[in-house]
Amino acid sequence: MSLRAHLPVMLAISFVFAPLARADAPTPAQAESARIDQILAQRAAVKDIPAVALSHDGQHLAWLVSHEGKTTLTLASWNGQNARATAIPGDCHEQGLRWAPRANELAVLTRCEVDPSNTKPIQGAIWVIDVEHDSAPRKIADIAGFASGMEWSRDGQHIAFLYVPGATRLPFATASGNPRVGVIGETEVQVERVAEVPVAGGAPEVLTPAGLYVYEFSLSPIGSQLVYTAAPPPGDNNWWTAKLYVQDARAGATPKALVDPATVTGSLRGLQMALPRWSPDAARILFIGGLMSDRGATGGDIYGVPASGGTPVDLTPGVQVTPSWFTFTDARTLLVNQIARGAMQVTEYTLDGNAARQTRTWFTAPGSLGDGRAALSVAVSGKAPLRIAYAGDSFDHPSEVHAGVLATQPAPVVTSMNAALKPQWGRAESIEWKNGNETVQGWLMYPANYDPHRRYPMIVYVHGGPSWANTPSWRNNASALSQFGYFVLMPNPRGSFGEGEAFTQAIRNQMGYGDLDDILAGVDAVEKRAPIDDSRLGMMGWSYGGFMSMFAPTRTQRFKAVVAGAGISDWQSYYGQNQIDQWMIPFFGASLYDDPAAYAKSSAINFIKQTKTPTLIVVGERDEECPAPQSFEYWHALKTLGVPTTLVVYANQGHHIVGHKDQADILRRTLDWFGKYLSPAK
Repeated sequence: MSLRAHLPVMLAISFVFAPLARADAPTPAQAESARIDQILAQRAAVKDIPAVALSHDGQHLAWLVSHEGKTTLTLASWNGQNARATAIPGDCHEQGLRWAPRANELAVLTRCEVDPSNTKPIQGAIWVIDVEHDSAPRKIADIAGFASGMEWSRDGQHIAFLYVPGATRLPFATASGNPRVGVIGETEVQVERVAEVPVAGGAPEVLTPAGLYVYEFSLSPIGSQLVYTAAPPPGDNNWWTAKLYVQDARAGATPKALVDPATVTGSLRGLQMALPRWSPDAARILFIGGLMSDRGATGGDIYGVPASGGTPVDLTPGVQVTPSWFTFTDARTLLVNQIARGAMQVTEYTLDGNAARQTRTWFTAPGSLGDGRAALSVAVSGKAPLRIAYAGDSFDHPSEVHAGVLATQPAPVVTSMNAALKPQWGRAESIEWKNGNETVQGWLMYPANYDPHRRYPMIVYVHGGPSWANTPSWRNNASALSQFGYFVLMPNPRGSFGEGEAFTQAIRNQMGYGDLDDILAGVDAVEKRAPIDDSRLGMMGWSYGGFMSMFAPTRTQRFKAVVAGAGISDWQSYYGQNQIDQWMIPFFGASLYDDPAAYAKSSAINFIKQTKTPTLIVVGERDEECPAPQSFEYWHALKTLGVPTTLVVYANQGHHIVGHKDQADILRRTLDWFGKYLSPAK
């Protein structure tokens, strides 16, 4: 922050004295380094908002702020007034918030620092704050292991949560994996289960069986039952085969499988489920079902099934949007967050028998909505007038807390923690183009200080997934590229969320073909409307975007440089290397061992001699989702064929790169790579 504030003064001083001291003038490399330092300083200044919670009566608001490794809890009135920081004793970090269903008590989940070696048990605790009486935080339970997803019982006497007893690593496939040494596959498997603790205090009691790894759950509004999605362990791998279960909310109860996508008939066959929710009368369970490539990246249609069992019904067939989160506001009404052509919408759906019809668009957000835990989620009060609260950001504004009465405009901003930060990059606009019968949407970011009389290079930034979408967000590498003089195209090709389930499923058994054709059509469309130099095109991405950055140069020579982050070069070898192979079957139609040809046709390594594109490859050493050997394989091939390439492997990192140092190194190398081969406008 301070560097950014003083950089213009420093440059002005250098300019004034240049004639007298030319030897001290910054070299081009020094100037570039200073610009990167400015970008990194601006990023480091952003305060994140990992959680927002609104009380049931709509009177109290709470949120968490994370910055420089520290987390703070703030309590306020529903409109953000009377904000006051509240300290939780100890040196651990606040991770989750949940208001009691009726009393104004707030549950706070804390977690201590996680050991990066994944060898020491995670520690944490659950606290309760009586906001009505302004009491001090009261610890109700110590947690030895990983905990998340708190939910109060209907009577307010217990708090349930997801629990991995004795966990030594974060239970996500994106986290750094354990070293793969010793006897593989025979070590103790950590299992996530539903547990509860009494609000009066006590030890956690596990409710669900050890043979099921639970991903999401919900407590019944009537009686004491649980609904959850679960699969046999290991949990990282089997989310894609999870079933929907109900059971009594007590230890030792026998679960009943309600829905098994592997055997069910109809549109849900072979797909994934997320966000199980009870109807207010507990007679029905709703959930989102669709083709999803990652746990937590939720999108699809809304389904319903009787709580007593039966055939699941698609309540929203054929919608041209992607519902990603929902909650009941009354017996027949849903508040739904959805992705619609790259934008976030808050909408109302009305239930009528076996149909849910969109009856109102409350508002389209200028950017992303969420609390950092579940995509697109908002906090909603339980009494009229309905009030909502959420963390929101966009291309133009960093994250702030929004809160207010649900209306036809986004809720007002009630914080100003990041107000001093202003965008240093160019404007962004939504664009659409045609490829055959498909209409494709994407975001185009202009270079900073755009001059329509100049010609510019352009980078295609491919999102991960593929079941995901580029949406407006402050934290986006496109902004750094814009600051360095690039146009950036962020496409949402087939396979993405935002155009309906049929569009998402159009990626099946076609990875690298129809999606790449959509992207290339987008490049053509942009070149007709903006001064793009077609001889200076680049591509980059992470995960699925890394795969596309490896595969695209085997099909086209239009890209003159690419940066492939955590990519996949050979789907056949990848099948046996990764620890989440179950995700591939819905996308390729069968396992590798049943249909190797389906995997071979999308493997860049099989067409590697077509590749002439200089490629920077970056990956985490302990990536479970896209293992480092995939990057080694691609790098080795390019080196052998004499194609310029560099491979960088980041020690102890997983699929999600954590820590400022490695993130900064990737950004520096990316900008240097594109600068070397694309010569951005100066």
